[in-house]
Amino acid sequence: MLFCQLAHADSLREICQGLAASEGNLKHLGVDRAPIRSTLSYANQRRPWRLFETVFHKLLSRAEGEMIGTRKKFRFKNRLLSTDSTSIELCAAAYDWAQYKRAKGAVKIHLVLDHAGYLPCFVHIANGKVHDVKMGRTLRFAPGTIVAMDKGYVDYAWWKEICDEGVYFVARLKQDLKYKIIQANPIPEKSKIGGDHPIEIEATRQRPFTLVLRVVTIWDEDKQEELVLSTNHPEFAASTIAGIYKRRWQIELFFKALKQLLRVKTFVGTSSNAPHIRIWTAPIAALLLKYMQFRATAGLSLSNLVALLRQQLFVYRDLWQWLKDPFQAPPALAGIHDMQMEFVS
Repeated sequence: MLFCQLAHADSLREICQGLAASEGNLKHLGVDRAPIRSTLSYANQRRPWRLFETVFHKLLSRAEGEMIGTRKKFRFKNRLLSTDSTSIELCAAAYDWAQYKRAKGAVKIHLVLDHAGYLPCFVHIANGKVHDVKMGRTLRFAPGTIVAMDKGYVDYAWWKEICDEGVYFVARLKQDLKYKIIQANPIPEKSKIGGDHPIEIEATRQRPFTLVLRVVTIWDEDKQEELVLSTNHPEFAASTIAGIYKRRWQIELFFKALKQLLRVKTFVGTSSNAPHIRIWTAPIAALLLKYMQFRATAGLSLSNLVALLRQQLFVYRDLWQWLKDPFQAPPALAGIHDMQMEFVS
């Protein structure tokens, strides 16, 4: 399944034939022969997808030891996370277990991204009907953590729990929220900050508690609109609050990389197990690629790394030397001479 991701294979036939073409090299991985289509199809139906989830978390724990904290560029010591989800549309007729609307199906990838190493520290795959905030309520964070989130995670009862646990958040504020402004904080001159003031969300019958937050208004030049952000952190400057929310875009870039550089939109089976396996192998491949990019000294972008790696999957070479200079010629093999082939007209 990793070959499926890295080689951009779209079908069982393409996976099996691609591996069979490199069967000699597979023996060095402990695989005597390439699987046949029926065997791989059976495995996609029967092999538990939680096996791949376990592999992901074990691989993550090893990668975090080296990568987390090495690229920290924040102006604060708090751990910064972003949480969001992305949907993958499916055909409701073929994937009836994932029916989302009358004629559409979908699965959702819920993800928490750690900005210290840009690695996913939480991944959950669910039906397309599972709302973001429902998954958010199940998340727990260490005290002092800052979580950036979008409008889909607005839940004042959950925010109250986060505040009580010593966790900070920065999120978009709903326009229909009724609140009382406590005071107005001073705004720096010639800045994009339009407002900065603490507010109080009063208790109601459905919400029997009072929640004190802080609202920061900033002008977004890219979207040409005003963003209204809410946070429970009372000390950071308004520009820092805006910068934290801007960094949330990194999780969007991670989703973009999953969908464009790997294979999560097409599946090699219609059972509920097959898409889970295919999707779980994508973050496993992403972790490997992120680690290779971390070790590379050639300054490769992730898209260039994927393209070059796809062409070198079964080429004998030292991986770490290749990451230093990916355009060097592969070493000569014993008994095989690199000779110019004769051109016959």
